[in-house]
Amino acid sequence: MVGRLKQALRVGLAVEFLADAAGTVSYVNRAGTATATEIHRTFIVVLQSCFAAVMTTDEWITALHTGEPAERDTIFHRANGRDG
Repeated sequence: MVGRLKQALRVGLAVEFLADAAGTVSYVNRAGTATATEIHRTFIVVLQSCFAAVMTTDEWITALHTGEPAERDTIFHRANGRDG
């Protein structure tokens, strides 16, 4: 999925990711363990930081109906004290 997100950004598409319509599995290997919840939460935080607008399905449907743009974020804004 990350490869497709990067490809979309490279060709100038604005990516929207529906957090409640995606998931992952837990991992256990010699490096350690991570629950599915930990991985999913971390993944969507990183996505919102510079790759995609992360929202729920309901928020996305509302945005479609109202025409409001999805909230986007960047690491630059966070590093410079912007809260959202």
